[in-house]
Amino acid sequence: MSHPSAHPHRVFDPLLRLLHWVIALAIVALIITSQLADWFEHGPYEKTLWNLHILTGYVLTAGLLTRLLWGVVGPLSARWRDLWHPAVWKDSLRNLRLPSAHRVGHDPIASLAYLFAYGVMALMVVTGLGLSASEFQTGPLASWLGNMPWLEDVLGEPHEVGFALMLGFIGLHMAALVFHQFRGERVAQSMVTGKQYLDAESGVQHD
Repeated sequence: MSHPSAHPHRVFDPLLRLLHWVIALAIVALIITSQLADWFEHGPYEKTLWNLHILTGYVLTAGLLTRLLWGVVGPLSARWRDLWHPAVWKDSLRNLRLPSAHRVGHDPIASLAYLFAYGVMALMVVTGLGLSASEFQTGPLASWLGNMPWLEDVLGEPHEVGFALMLGFIGLHMAALVFHQFRGERVAQSMVTGKQYLDAESGVQHD
């Protein structure tokens, strides 16, 4: 189903789009390197793969910290308040239906999933930095936690839980993109072009 009356609105700024892809690619790389390191356990490539995993974790950390700052000082569509829609969430839960009005910026329901994902990523960054220090004696926390190998048992399980939750989010995110694409809504390319295609006759709003 197509929307011939939809018009492009330039919404998402270049830095926000860059951070989106840096974070996304870092997560994919973290998943790949961790799985390969497990498969090649005790093999000649295990140490190299874990080093790549740790370095990619630093990229994710830098991306998240920059996104945190940009959510405070960036343009309106990058601000954290553009992801905060408690009234819409409450109304959708009460009526068991998705909001019908289109808006410039992040989708209110998707925003809830994004905030959840950022929380999971923060958990993985914190536990990952602790694990790199306690298990591999490297990273910014190594001088404090390098002599605490018991932290591996404490931080390992939350890190694995975060990994599973992130896989679930990725699956949900991809399914939502396919769903919108099937409906003829050009959502997937918004983080490439920065444009949203919104129906000029619908209740477009940016609160």
